[in-house]
Amino acid sequence: MAKKRPRIVAVANEKGGVGKTAMVINLGAALVKEGKKVLVVDMDPQHNATSGLGIAVEEERPSIYDVISGENTASAADALYSSKWPGLDVLASHPDLAGAEVELVDAEDRENRLKNALQPLSASYDVMILDTPPSLSLLTINVFACATEVLVPCQTHPYAFNALEDLFDTIFDVQEEINPQLSITGLVPTFFDQRMRVCRTILDRLRSDERYRPLLFDVCIRSNVTIAASADAGKPVVFYRSTSYGAQDYKSLAREFLRKAV
Repeated sequence: MAKKRPRIVAVANEKGGVGKTAMVINLGAALVKEGKKVLVVDMDPQHNATSGLGIAVEEERPSIYDVISGENTASAADALYSSKWPGLDVLASHPDLAGAEVELVDAEDRENRLKNALQPLSASYDVMILDTPPSLSLLTINVFACATEVLVPCQTHPYAFNALEDLFDTIFDVQEEINPQLSITGLVPTFFDQRMRVCRTILDRLRSDERYRPLLFDVCIRSNVTIAASADAGKPVVFYRSTSYGAQDYKSLAREFLRKAV
């Protein structure tokens, strides 16, 4: 029997500071604890997903930049790192990735560089989780062209809520023009603090909005300093402090994500 294709998940939001990279790292780790083989693909030149998983990129080794750049000098397997946790691998990023924007402008099939690069690895993983830059760019379009689904973290703050419409319009455009198989798996509220009225207000808006309500996950990622501390330590929170609120929330997110199989 042929192996089932992996779920290829873009974690995306065009607004920064919403917990996007933390979701990539910690959902990936929580899925490993659920018995899944996971690949994190770091497509952000800031490479925080790479460092947040404890990966120190070796200068002599290729990164995702070398895989998708105009020179196209490496395969995805060349840029693959195994993390400290079995079942969790990383395609490492590098600051040079920012230069790929310019190099790919005139490249043939420029939107599908990442999709083509990941194809040889697809049989090895249950889930591929793709981090994106916090802005719309050719790198983001490559992620959307490759992904089968999008997971949207939304900080429970008015600015983040107001930015959702532009993101959804972008995803719709990609579905129309590039990747009709792309779907939105859901919206995940982040940085939620029950004590703050503004957080409760934004969560209520998400629950009452006709466009967002059907996509809203039950779990909220609560504000938790342990998540930031785990990132500084280069460990996912489910391995850093498994009893923390942050770890509990991401384990709940992983289970709900698996129930929402597309």
